[in-house]
Amino acid sequence: MSSNTPVQVINAPNTLKLRLGGGKFGGIDAAAIAKAEAALKSLSGNFSEWLQDELNKLDTARQAIRTEGLNAHTAETLYFRAHDLKGLGTTYEFPLVTRIAASLCKLIDDPDTRVDAPMFLVDAHIDAIRAAVRDDIKTDTHPVGKVLIAELESRVAEIAPAE
Repeated sequence: MSSNTPVQVINAPNTLKLRLGGGKFGGIDAAAIAKAEAALKSLSGNFSEWLQDELNKLDTARQAIRTEGLNAHTAETLYFRAHDLKGLGTTYEFPLVTRIAASLCKLIDDPDTRVDAPMFLVDAHIDAIRAAVRDDIKTDTHPVGKVLIAELESRVAEIAPAE
């Protein structure tokens, strides 16, 4: 190739950068985040009521198991209720509830083996969530919360070891 060959460099515009907010804060709008946090804070007065609603749904799922037995449908309903609490606990200012619900989800995660979950351990998780909310034990730094979650997670690990 001859060194006299003209070379033309074309700089394409970075449209992705513009679509992500022009590059400021990596595409994250700080004002929007602040607005969302303020909105969440304004709703925090409702958290205990909403958390209680979720606990009632969890208890209803447990009662269905007691009435109908642990079958594919009742176990799936229980799983979804626990999964909801896993996602909402921290939002509702109870990270311990999130962790207990995550442990329960791990116990009954596999649809093929859900019906084999020991009911005493399912009950222990539900009762622990209720006790944490009742006694305002929000984190695993609380002495009772620390012991409670350690025991539940160790029992689940015996049955459903980490993959």
